[in-house]
Amino acid sequence: MYNSKPHQEHNLEALHRHMLDTRLAMLVSHGEQGLLATHLPVLVATDEGEFGTVYAHLARANRQWQDLQLGTEALLVFPGADAYVSPGFYPSKADNPKVVPTWNYTAVHAYGPVEVIHEAAPLLNIVSRLTERHEQGRDQPWQVADAPADYLEGMLRAIVGIRLPIARLQGARKLSQNRSAQDIAGVREGLASSPDYLDNQLAAQMRHL
Repeated sequence: MYNSKPHQEHNLEALHRHMLDTRLAMLVSHGEQGLLATHLPVLVATDEGEFGTVYAHLARANRQWQDLQLGTEALLVFPGADAYVSPGFYPSKADNPKVVPTWNYTAVHAYGPVEVIHEAAPLLNIVSRLTERHEQGRDQPWQVADAPADYLEGMLRAIVGIRLPIARLQGARKLSQNRSAQDIAGVREGLASSPDYLDNQLAAQMRHL
């Protein structure tokens, strides 16, 4: 991804934290069937490999896995909060009107080859771990074992798993770091006062610049 130097994030712990906080990622690949993308929930094993390993599953009817099985490199996009930045947020505009709107955002891109998983046992493990993650905090968490065994077997046959050992990571934290401290404060205050919760999320992240 294009990412100018002031906005690059290289801290592995921060990159992993962003990935772990992302509920739905986008898997992008290019192969014999052209350019394909799938939105999917993922598991991030931060302790597997140099940069971590990602697990997920696709519908078997989704032909993207056929290209992935050929060993093509894939990209996982982990989006974060984003916000429109108005020139009106900059106090410096009063002295220098040469300003234009921009967009602040955070994102992580993970690249690597993909191993496609067909076996029932590792597929069940992926599905169970994803379920446990998203059922956390419920009064009565649903478990995969709650489904009838024969029904579950059929569901597992309808999906394929993927394992992506991350070969490289790119992180972007575009939070107005290229502006003066006064303008950064203006953007932070402008986003914090917005009724939009994504604007508020980005403002909270800007407090740690």
